[in-house]
Amino acid sequence: MTDGKNGLTYADAGVDIDAGNALVDLIKPAAKSTERPGTMSGLGGFGALFDLKAAGYDDPILVAATDGVGTKLRLAIDTGILDTVGIDLVAMCVNDLVCQGAEPLFFLDYFATGKLETAAAARVIEGIAAGCKASGAALIGGETAEMPGMYGAGDFDLAGFAVGAMERGTALPRDVAVGDVLLGLASDGVHSNGFSLVRRVVDHAGLTWDSAAPFADGTLAEVLLTPTRLYVRSVLAAIRAGGVHALAHITGGGLTENLPRVLPDGMGARIDLGAWDLPPVFAWLAKAGGIAEAEMLKTFNSGIGMVVVVAADKAEAQIALLREQGEDVCVLGHVTDQTGITYDGQLG
Repeated sequence: MTDGKNGLTYADAGVDIDAGNALVDLIKPAAKSTERPGTMSGLGGFGALFDLKAAGYDDPILVAATDGVGTKLRLAIDTGILDTVGIDLVAMCVNDLVCQGAEPLFFLDYFATGKLETAAAARVIEGIAAGCKASGAALIGGETAEMPGMYGAGDFDLAGFAVGAMERGTALPRDVAVGDVLLGLASDGVHSNGFSLVRRVVDHAGLTWDSAAPFADGTLAEVLLTPTRLYVRSVLAAIRAGGVHALAHITGGGLTENLPRVLPDGMGARIDLGAWDLPPVFAWLAKAGGIAEAEMLKTFNSGIGMVVVVAADKAEAQIALLREQGEDVCVLGHVTDQTGITYDGQLG
């Protein structure tokens, strides 16, 4: 054994436990701001507690989702714009969760890095708290892992875990029928899918993240880091109003692959590509990258971040409700008795 004078410490190996403790103290106010009925404990315990009965459930079914933000994280790290990727992380999880008909209740995050930079980590986690608050979920725990040798200088990775609930027998999709109307809810941009291709297009165009965006005000980095839209509150209001048969979060795979996931065997959809205007960011990506329409529809959300499948006789009421909730809504098409997605018209 060493005498302690020259012995190695965990800090010598690159792990600063004090920095981790300081981060917990720094983010406690942000986490506390997300408290909701059912929250039982704050940060710092070995586990986090949540009371489903206090949250108002009689016979609950739990629903869980986990996700990350993909290579959009590389853009945030390289530019130092760290305040919104936490919102992306929450959105990617809770937007999936609500598609099952569940209300998000609580969220946990995993933040892993080579060397913990407390201020940078706090910016990311405060973004997570903002996303939780906006979607009605409590940030009740997480893990910060400092792992020297696993990540390069300044690098980190993120993962998120959302848990929600619904009353037994209310799960979506259900009762989807031929003739149901497809309502498209506008996206806020690229969201958090397709960034490996976005990065290739930017490089191919000879631009940098500091370049002025050719399709909007601001730099490419600023515009492309617009966070994923949170659809939770508006979609839950639509579900509670009645007539919603299914929901599809349009992420990787686009409309082409995500919408069929919520349609019964033997059914498909007919979509009018002229029902919405292609946002400028996607028009630029298609032109600058020479990306075919089919590839756009399979890789990106192309301007539609969520599809709501509703009974035909409820469509007008649901359109009005969703617009009152702040959503930009269009009628995409309808459910058919032919499998697969049929597109009419041209994108853009």
